[in-house]
Amino acid sequence: MADLQREVDDYISQFKEGYFSPLSMLARMSEEVGELAREVNHRYGEKPKKADEADNSIEMELGDILFIVICFANSMGIDLAEAHDRVMNKFNTRDANRWTRKNVEHN
Repeated sequence: MADLQREVDDYISQFKEGYFSPLSMLARMSEEVGELAREVNHRYGEKPKKADEADNSIEMELGDILFIVICFANSMGIDLAEAHDRVMNKFNTRDANRWTRKNVEHN
């Protein structure tokens, strides 16, 4: 994750404008999530694409979301690997018995 954060920071750092403000990034993230929702709806929902709509993909929309999440974290000095570890700890403790586990066969 550190490599991804560094790569994005290297890219953004070459521009005078730098990172957007937190509010602008939140708006951009919301836009990207909306584009992902549209792609998922086209593929799995009841709303087919119009003939003149761009051929985007779920993969690219997820990539856009990942990019803006990394930008957001970088601008606020957040280490995403550390944030991930803290979230996984939360899931592994607070939610340890929340879901039905699959039976694992031992040989």
